[in-house]
Amino acid sequence: MEQDYYLRIGRAGNLTDFKERLLYRFFEMLPGLLSIGFLGGAVVASWLWPVQASFFMIAFALYWLLRTLYFLFHLKTGYDKMRLYEKTDWIKKLEQFPEWRSIYHLVILPTYKESFEILHQTIRALSQADYPKDHLIVVFGIEEAEGETGEEKARLAEQEFGKDFFSFLITRHPRGRAGEIAGKGSNETWAAKEAVRNIIEKHGISKNRVIVSSFDADTVVFPSYFSCLTYQFLAAKDPFHTSFQPVPLFLNNIWEAPAISKIFGFSSTFWYTINQERPEKLITYSSHSMSLRALLDVGYKQTDVVSDDSRIFWQCFLRYDGNYRVQPLSYPVSMDANVASSLWGTLRNIYRQQRRWAYGVADIPYFLFGFLKNKKIPLSKKLSLGLELIEGHLSWATAPILLFFVGWLPVLLGGSEFSHTLLAYNLPGLTSRILTLAGIGLILSAIISVNLLPPRKPEYGKVRVVLFALQWVLFPLTMVFFAALPALDAQIRLMLGRYMGFWHTPKFR
Repeated sequence: MEQDYYLRIGRAGNLTDFKERLLYRFFEMLPGLLSIGFLGGAVVASWLWPVQASFFMIAFALYWLLRTLYFLFHLKTGYDKMRLYEKTDWIKKLEQFPEWRSIYHLVILPTYKESFEILHQTIRALSQADYPKDHLIVVFGIEEAEGETGEEKARLAEQEFGKDFFSFLITRHPRGRAGEIAGKGSNETWAAKEAVRNIIEKHGISKNRVIVSSFDADTVVFPSYFSCLTYQFLAAKDPFHTSFQPVPLFLNNIWEAPAISKIFGFSSTFWYTINQERPEKLITYSSHSMSLRALLDVGYKQTDVVSDDSRIFWQCFLRYDGNYRVQPLSYPVSMDANVASSLWGTLRNIYRQQRRWAYGVADIPYFLFGFLKNKKIPLSKKLSLGLELIEGHLSWATAPILLFFVGWLPVLLGGSEFSHTLLAYNLPGLTSRILTLAGIGLILSAIISVNLLPPRKPEYGKVRVVLFALQWVLFPLTMVFFAALPALDAQIRLMLGRYMGFWHTPKFR
């Protein structure tokens, strides 16, 4: 058995050793058990020990107030830094690195069922970037399963943009490959291998001088993305052991999006902006960049996992014995908010998308098992990143639900004797006032979200902007039904061994 076999585990069934498979299966069950245990424990404690449960609820509400203030500080700092980076002349800053002109960018765009309108905007933004186009390599990865529709989009894209770059390569990911989950990761890995063989090696380009950017099909880069990325790459202390993470702004179709899509689009944007200010906790997600050398060392992305964008970080982290990090770019890219052709379709798609994102919980058994196998990783790094991810998924699945009922569970379940106490009388009001203070975060979020909005279309007046800001009052309720419940759904599926496939989010404008 290869020494680093644990780097390529997709699920427990991939392990041939019975004891290892059993251990990995326990790790798969762990997140769901923790979340169900946490919620169940709150209910049982409220029933059997209402006084102690009440004090816990008060402490929990205070904890979230302090956590909200902490996040607000990082949100404001991250927003200000992003605006500063947008105004920076990165090409001019690159002049301090004479070797910058030898850096190539390999951009991989896997696509499946996106309209040509969406893809056109994505590729056009690449062609308008301020980085030299003769050092941009674009790979347009279509799926064989899409048939003639995919071929037609590829022909149109090549016809209009094929001569704008050093190379514009069309790849076709075969359907039904053994051991693969059909999705972004498998398409992207196929496209990357084709690009290395047919462009990088063919033209004798040094693999140490290539930065790979993994983009979703709707990712629209801002003009200085590649010049900013190149500067950060050359300025990094250890660029070959670093991934680079921009800030995703879900704004491409924000004016057409219903209220709930706007809320989720901006709440996701804000969360990622906050994480830019916590680089020691950062892992890759969605669109990101890394050196081709690291991608080759780790054997490309896994093709049998759903959350390949985060998994590639853990692959590199384990492969390099903990000597791998994610550096925030503090520079934006723009993506689509989740919108369907009807409100019901939008609600359904938001739930499915959130469940797919939450299925990143499958990274927990992967890195726990990897931590046991790799003894070279410092314990401090294992604890820091591991506990952060476990706590994040636990909070995702439980905090909105518990906060929604925080002031009422002991009152409702504690029995008649407790309900007549002064503590029971004051508990709902006290927790409500604490969470109202935490509502300051919604006010700041509304202000920043308005500032991030792209220019209004002629048919959208100022009243529409005001209504947009007021839509944030829906935030608490939507977090219960379209954040916590999908996360619980994903964790329970993993716990029961009902493994998810990749759900492709339909793009609609």
